[in-house]
Amino acid sequence: MTLKVGRRVQLAVELTLTGQVALAGESPGEPGTVVGLLALAAGTEGTVEEVDDDRRESEEVREYARLKSLLDDFGHQMPPGSRGQLEERVAALEPAWIAYQEAEIPVRVRVRLDNGFVLRDTAGDVFVTV
Repeated sequence: MTLKVGRRVQLAVELTLTGQVALAGESPGEPGTVVGLLALAAGTEGTVEEVDDDRRESEEVREYARLKSLLDDFGHQMPPGSRGQLEERVAALEPAWIAYQEAEIPVRVRVRLDNGFVLRDTAGDVFVTV
């Protein structure tokens, strides 16, 4: 499932949020802080406001992209020996590139639920699209 800004989603699981709750204008941990519990039922709907993917490129992936671009753009102008070396290097890095492309991309989202609550920095896999 691809989560995009503006897409309607619903919770796939029940969430229970526990911890400190501060009154508006107060910092958590100050006097007056109370302990609270909030349960959000599976099926609660909302709208995606932000999406951040947690995928990190390895050095091999960055190098593959750089060398492949060089080969595609200028390979036809290179001397045969240089082009052959570049093709070998690209081929050696290709498995890392393929693994990167096929990997599941973990995402963190900010979702504004219809009941007014906002879930921020939440794993995208707790939502399903509507």
